[in-house]
Amino acid sequence: MCGIVGALSHQPVNQLLYDALLLLQHRGQDAAGIVTMDGTKCFMHKAKGMVRDVFRTRNMRGLPGKIGLGQVRYPTAGNAHSEEEAQPFYVNAPFGLVLVHNGNLTNPSSLREELFALDRRHINTESDTEVLINVVAHELESVARDLPLTHDAIFEAVRAVHRRLRGSYAVIALIAGHGLLAFRDPYGIRPLCFGRGQDGEWMVASESVTLEGTGFKLERDVAPGEALFIDTQGQLHTRQCAEAPTLNPCMFEFVYLARPDSVMDGVSVYQARLNMGETLAQRVLSTIPPQEIDVVIPIPESSRPSAMQLAHRIGRPYREGFVKNRYVGRTFIMPGQGVRKKSVRQKLNAIAQEFKGRRVLLVDDSIVRGTTSKEIVAMAREAGAVKVYMASAAPPVRFPNVYGIDMPTSEELIAHGRTNEEIRAYIGADALIYQDVDAMKRVVAALQPALNGFEASCFDGCYITGDIGDGEIAALQAQRPKSQDDEGTDSGRLALQSQKE
Repeated sequence: MCGIVGALSHQPVNQLLYDALLLLQHRGQDAAGIVTMDGTKCFMHKAKGMVRDVFRTRNMRGLPGKIGLGQVRYPTAGNAHSEEEAQPFYVNAPFGLVLVHNGNLTNPSSLREELFALDRRHINTESDTEVLINVVAHELESVARDLPLTHDAIFEAVRAVHRRLRGSYAVIALIAGHGLLAFRDPYGIRPLCFGRGQDGEWMVASESVTLEGTGFKLERDVAPGEALFIDTQGQLHTRQCAEAPTLNPCMFEFVYLARPDSVMDGVSVYQARLNMGETLAQRVLSTIPPQEIDVVIPIPESSRPSAMQLAHRIGRPYREGFVKNRYVGRTFIMPGQGVRKKSVRQKLNAIAQEFKGRRVLLVDDSIVRGTTSKEIVAMAREAGAVKVYMASAAPPVRFPNVYGIDMPTSEELIAHGRTNEEIRAYIGADALIYQDVDAMKRVVAALQPALNGFEASCFDGCYITGDIGDGEIAALQAQRPKSQDDEGTDSGRLALQSQKE
């Protein structure tokens, strides 16, 4: 996952883009980048690290212009340690094109071959975003050869891009001297919305909270397959560019990835998590008598809405039992399981009085590897809990994700090939209750009738684009970013339940 934003204003946009990236920081902490355009000249700064560390005053002064875009990166393909692969990406022809991308292409290998053999374009990194920008550049060049670049021509180029790309992609691009282009894959897997400022300014971003937090009014989400183009005079043009678009957003956005104060495709993320707590409560009631639970405690942060609703539904007290230290590095990039365990205890500390002598129901948003859950159960017991039950607001994560979430391999997923009883025994809980897949889909879909379904492959193994089998999964797993911290015993980068940013 990544966070992307683009803006067109009557004033310099460097500070606006910086503020927007801070609001998207939860979507990526590995690298950040901003590009602005002044006339037809590009100014760019990008580097590894958090937004506040990447951009200093001297960097901001070097980003003039009233149109620009930015990205916070969480790598899902390519080299996690390469600053060259941080976004935005730039190509100088045609016109000068700069692009940011959230998602994951599932056919980058065949596209690389096409770009080299047919389009005569060279790809220099392992990033699928470089592949994507070259496909866009080639199609723009094809429609604009010897002709002015009109918005009709731009939409025709996007139509051709849709025919070539597979996978998930939300894209924002700048075309030098022309304006800002944004489009979304035909399934609407990754989120993208846009809004307008009081003075006719425009912003396109991954989440609605970015618009609201910078003073913009949300207009709507970009529809699946739709493209929008905002010219340099601030005129908005939109067109559906896919042949058979359907709205199937990523379920993990509602479970974990998005901020709770965002609205995605007409669905309040916060309300979706409350609804998940409601259905999870029904599962708990069918497993554990309420009188056997003394207190419900969330594992910070994103499980809180579900935990509160669950506690209300079963009629048991809700308490905060863990305090999070926000100044410890993310546990999933630590080298080796031993260090991971130490970092979990540095990051979370139990409030002993909430555990001592009590039968505790812990609620997490999801369980991926299970190593963090195991450690948290042990912490609860050490704090004095006489019984420790674990409930997950998400169903078992049994399958890898190929659409822009850097899930571990199947073998690293605790639920892959294991029964619930085997998982319960591994994490050391007295009972383990998972969300039901169909119930989760039903209660989120009830919030927006326009939804056609969900991309929920990590839960149900159904890959919405229809081009993913065992061979494709193996090939895409081989392209996962290799981090120096991932060598040895801990090869995966995403222990989502450990991140809790």
